[in-house]
Amino acid sequence: MHDEVANTLRDRIFAGLLAPGAFLDENALCESLKCSRTPMREALKVLTAEGLVRHEPRRGCFVNQVTEQDLDEIFPVIALLEGRCAHEAACNATDADLAVLETLHARLKAHAKARRINEYYAANYAIHEAIITLANNRWLAQAIGDLRKILKLARLQSLTASGRIDQSLSEHLAIFAALKARDSDGADAAMRTHLTRQREALRQLESQVASKVRA
Repeated sequence: MHDEVANTLRDRIFAGLLAPGAFLDENALCESLKCSRTPMREALKVLTAEGLVRHEPRRGCFVNQVTEQDLDEIFPVIALLEGRCAHEAACNATDADLAVLETLHARLKAHAKARRINEYYAANYAIHEAIITLANNRWLAQAIGDLRKILKLARLQSLTASGRIDQSLSEHLAIFAALKARDSDGADAAMRTHLTRQREALRQLESQVASKVRA
């Protein structure tokens, strides 16, 4: 039961129905989800362990807020982890695997050319997932999944930064070129570069927003 409650709350957080910083009223949530206090409290413990919720003694639980410092700390870690995935994927990928990636990259290029940002995000995610699967390392997959939940909480939109979609496509093609060449070190480096530049794009976007606010 508490897994179902945790899944529902997680979905609401990711959808923005429970906003960052929002107080999680246990009584109201129990009434809304038609559950008792025990599965609710267990679900909140799960979400706290995932970093989506924070518990404050004598105050209760709140939806976590991702700060710029959090992003500065998370991106180097996830870059290392996904870089290692790319390294292992280059060692493991078969011709059939590369053919699947070829199709995904063709889709990515088409979305970039048409400036279909939402579709580009979906293709981008599918490529990252495919590389993680090819790495075939459950510990890497688990660690990346945990960090992705925190990044999803931040509702990041790096592709809206000026020139980012073309830069992102170029980075993905560099990763894929290394995978096709079975260049494990090159794939690792290209993936780390990709994620590092994503963080730089977010800083650029934050600066642009701040400038508009000041104006």
